[in-house]
Amino acid sequence: MDADWPLIGVRFALYATLSGLFGLSAFSLYGLKAGKRADALALRPWLVGTGLLGLLFSGIALVLLAAAMAGAPPWPIDREAIGMLITGSATGTAWEARMVALIVAVIAALIAAGRTAPLGMVALTAGIALATLAWTGHGAMDEGATGWVHLLADILHLLAAGAWVGALLGLTLLVVRPAVRVDVAHLRLTHRALHGFGLVGTLVVGTIVVTGLVNGWLLVGAGNLPRLLTTLYGQLLLAKLVLFGAMLGLASLNRFRLTPAFERSIAAGDHRATLGALRRSLAIEASCAITILALVAWLGMLEPPATAM
Repeated sequence: MDADWPLIGVRFALYATLSGLFGLSAFSLYGLKAGKRADALALRPWLVGTGLLGLLFSGIALVLLAAAMAGAPPWPIDREAIGMLITGSATGTAWEARMVALIVAVIAALIAAGRTAPLGMVALTAGIALATLAWTGHGAMDEGATGWVHLLADILHLLAAGAWVGALLGLTLLVVRPAVRVDVAHLRLTHRALHGFGLVGTLVVGTIVVTGLVNGWLLVGAGNLPRLLTTLYGQLLLAKLVLFGAMLGLASLNRFRLTPAFERSIAAGDHRATLGALRRSLAIEASCAITILALVAWLGMLEPPATAM
């Protein structure tokens, strides 16, 4: 069966934009002081932009999914199929919740300007929007108690991954600031943000690992491990795990070597080399994260080994 590349593409776009919206707003709350947020990052355009893109991609995804379920081309738009999907399925209900959450997030982002309360509303509603993606993948395929465990694991996995992706976006924006706008205050703020995510990152990684093991047990199963490399699903999953391992290695490098070296370089008044090393490390880590999101979008369209006949 040929891959549905348009639907895979829009799924990737949703993972990327909603992760950025949730993770960046959350990072701004725990990684930056209230009075420094607006100066440190251009929060309003990034949050409003990702929120609007989330609305756009959600609309496109609905059209493509309805067409796929009806076995019809996406154009002209089949309003009847869309209506049935929205009113007659959990996926449709999740889509409606996502649209409402994103509208609220965009409005809150417009008035946030770094303030804690509206920024917290952005993070909350963006988290809800990101969580609804669990109903578009394998997380909603089981029933009963197993179904609830799988769905909860998928939601927590999405939120933890989104927190990591959004933090990478925020940290990258801090370290790539033009040199003419970089002063000692910005360097110290960047160091505090790096150190702050190092602490939060432990919780994020732990959540990803635990929920990943739950999902792996339910989607793959111990009995299917020996033949994992013989299936496309298994090959993509292993590629995802390799990239996740690379991200762990880079995150450890940032936390235990580059961030302390950056602090020392600020005190010494010579930060160029360590800042450049941080830029390269974060760029590679972000590239791994983007590739993982693409793999997840593809994996969600394939039949997992545990359900294969």
